[in-house]
Order: sequence, then C-alpha cells, then structure tokens
Amino acid sequence: MTTKMVVENLKHKPMRTLLSILLMGVPVTLILSLVGISEGLSADAQNRARGIGADIVVRPTAASTVSTYSSASIPEGTVRVFQSQPHVKLAIGVIVHNIDFPALNMMGVDLPAFDAMSGGFTYLEGGPLQGTYDILIDRLYANQKGARAGNTISMLNHDWRVAGVIEGGKMARIVVNKATLQDLDSATGKVTNIFLKLDDPANTDAVAQRLRDLVKGSFKIDSMETYTSQFSVTNYGTVKVFTYVVIGIGVVIGFAVVCLSMYMAVLQRTREIGILKSLGGSKGFILRIILVEAGLLGIGGTLLGILMSYGARWAILTFVPASFPMIIVHSWWPKALLITLLGAELGAL
Repeated sequence: MTTKMVVENLKHKPMRTLLSILLMGVPVTLILSLVGISEGLSADAQNRARGIGADIVVRPTAASTVSTYSSASIPEGTVRVFQSQPHVKLAIGVIVHNIDFPALNMMGVDLPAFDAMSGGFTYLEGGPLQGTYDILIDRLYANQKGARAGNTISMLNHDWRVAGVIEGGKMARIVVNKATLQDLDSATGKVTNIFLKLDDPANTDAVAQRLRDLVKGSFKIDSMETYTSQFSVTNYGTVKVFTYVVIGIGVVIGFAVVCLSMYMAVLQRTREIGILKSLGGSKGFILRIILVEAGLLGIGGTLLGILMSYGARWAILTFVPASFPMIIVHSWWPKALLITLLGAELGAL
C-alpha cells in the first residue's frame, strides 16, 4: 500500500519529481568529479613516472614530497658520479619546468640517453628533437592545443616548433632539449632530478641504501616504487588542503540542496497530508510515505549524478585531457549515495 502510494505520488507530479532528482544529481556529480580529478592526477603521474624505465630517483634534499617541479639545483657532474657506481647501468639527469600546475611540466632531456633508459618515444607524427627550439608533445596535449607536427607553439616567451607528437606515458607531456631549458631557466650545468637504471632491478633497495650512505644526506634517494607511491595530489600540502576543502564544500552544498529539495516538496503537499489525516491516516503512516519517497528520490538523484559524472569526464577529456586526467572512482559511489540519502531523509523529516 505504501509503495503504491509513493509511486503514484511521484507519477502524479512528474516535473516536481524530475526536478528533485536533478537537484540531488548535480551535487553528486560535483563530488564525484572533484574526486575523479584528484585521483586521476595521481594515477596519471604514477603511470608516467614508471614509464621512464628507471629503478632509482635522486632528488634535491629540499624537494617536496613529489618533486615534479623544484629548482634545478643538482650539479650535472653528479650524474657521472652515480653512473660510476656498482650496479648502475645508466644515469641521466633531467630538468623540469612547470607549465600548468599541477599536471603539466616541460622536461628537458638528453634525448639519446633518455631513449636508452625508457626504450624511446613512440612517434605518432613527426620525429625526434633536432633544432634548439624543437619540442615534443604527447597526444593528449596535442589534442588539447589542436597542434600537430610542424606547428609552432608559444611557451616560456619563445616560439617552439613541434618536431613530433608522441604517445604519452613516459614522464612528461612536453619534452625539449635539456641544454635549451637549462639556458632558459638560468640553470646551466644543473638538473632537477637524476634517474638511475640498474643492471638488476632486484638489487634496487640495496643499491638505494648504499647510495644514501654514500651521499650522507646530500640528496633524497628513493626506489621508483617508493617515489611513485608519493605521487598523489593530497601529498602536496596546499593542494591537499584545497582538495579537501573543495570536496567538503561540495558535500555541504549537496547535503543542503537535497535537504531543501525535500523540505519544499513536503511543504507543497500540506493539502495531501491533511486529506490523508482526515481519512484516518496516522502520523507514522504519513511519515513512512514521505521517507520512502525521499529515499527513492535520493537513489534516483544518485544514479543521475553518476551518469552525469561520466558526462563530465567526457567533457574534461575532450577539452582539457592533458591538464585534468579525470577518472571514475567507483569507491565513491556508495559514499555519494549515503550523503544523498541522509540529506533526503533529514530534509523530509
């Protein structure tokens, strides 16, 4: 009886029902999109870091938890020192310059050495770096900028010729000659990070510890697995706070909107409630109808929000795929449902 009355109530005023579901779905989309961008940035950074093929990462002691952008302060001669150590097969230094925080960096490399470590780039268009102001961009950044091989891109107050469009997944989305970026950053003879490839990856932990003993705290030395495990947006102090604050605001707004939606829906039904009471309906019976209806609307709003989060992901990956690599975080679906149901029930009460 209760279920039939709830269904008939929802069918009787379809516009109100649809608007209520939409009002609940929008904040769900907001929450899932924010979480998806945060987790997407982390997963994308981890995958690109692993793609370089290194076993150990050497960074300045002043580098942040994840040094995607710190000043180039390591003397380039240090690369040769690490290269000469036992079990180190190859050592390369790179310089990194932030282009668009947090996901986009320009990386200066010695291309032959980088290719030897990573296995080389896969060129979708064009070819390797040749001129001083040549640049390689990955497929996502090329799509975002509408650029192709042979085009010119303005960056760091210079015009760069797109020598090639590469498949992503190997550390940086934007690659230039190391010497060129060192000159532009006034960091001649300096690098940001050093990557080491070992003759046997099984020795990674032992070699990393021996290198730490060798440098006596002059550098941060981590295995690639330890390094990539730190690649999370929430590991950046200010970004961590910002992410939590924005998600918190989304939760509060979503909760308030759901409460308000249900509150107004009940206020508009005072006549119906009066008729039910005059026919002998108890307060518990009426309350049960309202709460069941709120629950159904909450479930509908959550499902709509999940569907719209896929739409948000499509829009982001279509227009800004390199800057915001959003993913769908399924583990947040139950949390979004709980927030929506709690807001709907409290609003109805």
